[in-house]
Amino acid sequence: WGVEARRGDSLSGGRSSAYVAANYPSCLLLFALVCVSDPLHKIKDEGIRRLVSEKIGREFIGTAESDDILRTMFDLEQFLGRPISWVAGEFFEDVIDEKQILPNQFRRYCTTELKIRPMFRHLHALGVTPVETLIGFRSGEGYRAQRMMEKTIDGVAHFKDIVGQHKDGRKKWATLPFQRPIFPMIEDGVRSDQVHSFWKDRPVHFATRNNCVGCFHRNPILLRMMKDEDPITFDWFLRQEERVGGTWRSDASFSEIAKHRLQAVFDFEDFGSCDSGSCGL
Repeated sequence: WGVEARRGDSLSGGRSSAYVAANYPSCLLLFALVCVSDPLHKIKDEGIRRLVSEKIGREFIGTAESDDILRTMFDLEQFLGRPISWVAGEFFEDVIDEKQILPNQFRRYCTTELKIRPMFRHLHALGVTPVETLIGFRSGEGYRAQRMMEKTIDGVAHFKDIVGQHKDGRKKWATLPFQRPIFPMIEDGVRSDQVHSFWKDRPVHFATRNNCVGCFHRNPILLRMMKDEDPITFDWFLRQEERVGGTWRSDASFSEIAKHRLQAVFDFEDFGSCDSGSCGL
């Protein structure tokens, strides 16, 4: 890998990151999938399950994200004519058990453990860190880019991970260079409507919302809408509350959100990235 090859796209399954992959050159396309082990949530399409298993290098059971995102990534790979590398961390349930608490607005470990850590380990194993990462923030989302850059050192984001073991058996940790974020759509003034226009009539199917169906950062009204949109995956989040004896949100349990009757008609487009639980990936 030369210096010129150290550029990659972090794909989320949404239109914006896909737009970046389609319009800005890079040498690596990377997608991190949130996997679950609950047999009640096993994906029904065996063909898709086998394909995903091959992609992540282990048996795939189901995901806390929309199943539509799986189709998105396969469609996008065909459209781009380039391979997309898939990575997956530990099963979501195992991470929850290890932390002994559900992630929430005050302890948001899910993005780190299920998205960032597997991506970091994949890139570190390739020997390309710090990688120049194309981030799909659009014009008007400069605040998100600023928030990300505030966490960097001289423009480079670092990540803390296990690098070995001490003589007494304790894990040895180190903070290592990870990525140098760049924001091509902000630089070029690409707006949300331009992204949507680009994908209109192109052969890539997108989920209603990317990232986890029951993300606790989502507006409760949007979560209630997601229950109707994807009841099977929403029920996985509800079962975790029952299993752990906690809640994803401090203001309402998912069982309470599920019982809520919407008093008005909403459209998914009524909710912005802050309402929709954007992981920033």
